[in-house]
Amino acid sequence: MLIRPERPDDDDAIDRLTTAAFEPQSFSNGSEAPIIRRLRASGDLTLSLVAEDDGDVVGHAAFSPVTIDGSHDGWFGLGPISVRLDRQRQGIGRALVAEGLRWLREHGARGCALIGDPAIYGRMGFTGDGPLSYLDLDRAAVQQVTFWGPPPSGELRFAPAFDVEGR
Repeated sequence: MLIRPERPDDDDAIDRLTTAAFEPQSFSNGSEAPIIRRLRASGDLTLSLVAEDDGDVVGHAAFSPVTIDGSHDGWFGLGPISVRLDRQRQGIGRALVAEGLRWLREHGARGCALIGDPAIYGRMGFTGDGPLSYLDLDRAAVQQVTFWGPPPSGELRFAPAFDVEGR
């Protein structure tokens, strides 16, 4: 398996993969593939990684700028992240996250935040239940990993591409 930056000819495969991966999820409203398209179109898709196996895109992770209390200050968000249904639980998502975090750190980012299950992302170094918040979500789901400087504090906001139905 190869983890690499997306290429222009990956757009359709990423779209199909993301749609299929999120379709059976009860928490999904179907906005994930359109979010990636809007991030790409707006120039906010800072890093887009694919996992490729035998020429097929089997995983994808998007990283984009976030603000905390209105300031970007070197923080990025992870998501959406998707893995083909028949390839889940094989370490593909973990490999995508690890490579993305490595790249962000090497490029001077202060840290990365996401909204997700602490049981999953805690194994990847993310922590939650702290002074970082997002809308009215349980703070345990507002995860972050700090590369340098103090941990963030305040209201997390994702790139405008995530604004769906007033969120």
